[in-house]
Amino acid sequence: MKMEFTLLVISLLVVSTIADPVGDKNALLDFINNIHHSRPVNWNKSLSVCHEWRGVTCNSDQSRVIALRLPALGISGPIPPNTLSRLTAIQILSLRSNGITGPFPGDLARFDNLTALYLQSNKFTGALPLDFSVWKNISVIDLSYNNFNGSIPSSVSNLTQLTVLNLAHNNLSGEIPDLQIPTLQVLNLSYNNLTGPLPKSLKRFPLSAFSGNNIIFDPTFAPQLPPAPSPGYISPTGSGHKRILGEHLLLGIILGGVVLAFVIIAVFMVLCRSKKGDGVLPIKSKKKDGPAKKGVSESQNKNNKLIFFEGCSLAFDLEDLLRASAEVLGKGTFGTTYKAALEDTNTMVVKRLKEGSVAKREFEQQMELVGNIRHENVASLRAYYFSKEEKLMIYDYFYTGSVSALLHGKRGEGVYGLDWETRLRVAVGAARGIAHIHLANGGKLVHGNIKSSNIFINSQGYGCICDLGLATLMNPTPSPIVRTAGFRAPEVTDTRKSTQASDVYSFGVLLLELLTGKSPTSLSGGDEMVHLVRWVNSVVREEWTAEVFDVVLLKYPNIEEEMVELLQVGLTCTVRMPEERPKMSEVVKMVEEIRRMSTRPSSAGLKSELSTPTPLNVEIGSSSAAK
Repeated sequence: MKMEFTLLVISLLVVSTIADPVGDKNALLDFINNIHHSRPVNWNKSLSVCHEWRGVTCNSDQSRVIALRLPALGISGPIPPNTLSRLTAIQILSLRSNGITGPFPGDLARFDNLTALYLQSNKFTGALPLDFSVWKNISVIDLSYNNFNGSIPSSVSNLTQLTVLNLAHNNLSGEIPDLQIPTLQVLNLSYNNLTGPLPKSLKRFPLSAFSGNNIIFDPTFAPQLPPAPSPGYISPTGSGHKRILGEHLLLGIILGGVVLAFVIIAVFMVLCRSKKGDGVLPIKSKKKDGPAKKGVSESQNKNNKLIFFEGCSLAFDLEDLLRASAEVLGKGTFGTTYKAALEDTNTMVVKRLKEGSVAKREFEQQMELVGNIRHENVASLRAYYFSKEEKLMIYDYFYTGSVSALLHGKRGEGVYGLDWETRLRVAVGAARGIAHIHLANGGKLVHGNIKSSNIFINSQGYGCICDLGLATLMNPTPSPIVRTAGFRAPEVTDTRKSTQASDVYSFGVLLLELLTGKSPTSLSGGDEMVHLVRWVNSVVREEWTAEVFDVVLLKYPNIEEEMVELLQVGLTCTVRMPEERPKMSEVVKMVEEIRRMSTRPSSAGLKSELSTPTPLNVEIGSSSAAK
């Protein structure tokens, strides 16, 4: 038996040794050992380059390195010759946000498999290469924020797969070549020294793509169209009766607008009244009992009092809840949630559970288990109430609202969705909270209802999980709601049989929701149900990763590395087979590592006013690399 085990270990070691791409590994070691870098990397020769080296991705059979991502590593100086050029299978190369100097690396001309090149925010100098044609498969080129000079080579027109070209903030001069590339979606040539007329093929791009240059624009250039004239406007050559007609039109529009405003206000007031109902919690109660503290005897508990947990300093009873002004926050899988403003100025969240056949003892045991969980990323259950008619759970109120409301709330002029740093904090906090839940009760506890409407933002700005402990207690949700709930794992048909693996799936959906800004399920134009997980997989499979991300994130420079990494975590969590999903403790490490990649200062809170977005630079690789 021992001999068989030894042979198995030896065979595994041999296989792993064979699978490791030795040539690429040595090339990377030569590179990192011959260039200065202020931040450490774990490139140890004894470790597997494909599985353990930071920033390195291999192909499916682990025979070659196909992606190298080393953003903000503190790399400085020129790229050592005959190092990276040996990675001839490379598809994605990202060395952004470093201090690399010298001319454009001529060795990159050997990368005929390259699909995405990120060299922005370095200190490169000199001219761009004359021949870009070798990169016949390239989709993204970002050389912005360097010191490149000379002209833009006309050979860029030969890149028939190019979707993103960013050469902004360099010292490029001369005329812009006629880039007739139908696939080009994002172009940024701003803040160079470019001159001459704008080619007709580029008139479809916004004016901001060419600002900061001396370019001559054709008067018919669409982005330069003047703002629409106000009502009543007439040209200087217009006649007198047209001017009078314009004034009458303006007056009519103003009066109509006033009437419309009154109608909208009236409708809004009616909706608010219907939303709040009668203004109090609709609780059925026959008694006026005072609060009971946790630990009271069973005989005392028979009076159906509010049961508070240790450490809770709140002092109110059921009668106080009945008198509280209430507002419906939402109706979910297990009941209706209210915001209750008590007379002592405390504001609580009261979850009124749907009627079910759960036994009192079973309910109390579950509440005791949930109430004893204390973690900064898990909303604390402050009290509960049980009677034959009513079952209540009481939490603290989060004034920022749920992540779902913040992500999918109305966006308008000057008001955008969550900023990138806040989304990362939501992901990190929620992951920590779920991992803590999975450790409770001997590793047997499951949340079972993880979705963005059950996640809030705590006082530190991190995600906080709410609505714990109901999935295994309440009656299963009847079909077809189960089938259309895009946050739920495909194997879950009975909410009482949720598992920790299904929690991981739901967290993966949350990550995709944070990245895309889309709901887990939505209706298409043809009223067809669109499932977020399937949609993201289909887009990535077609190698159009840039289409996945929320347009709000276009504002933030140099985050494509983190977005792609977080996307990979989300796809890993939402694989169809439960046994192939990672443990939540592993997911925490992955998400925290992605956040550590960031070199930006932390956000102090939620941001609602953002500056004009800049084009997004997304690393688009092969579907195998994306997975």
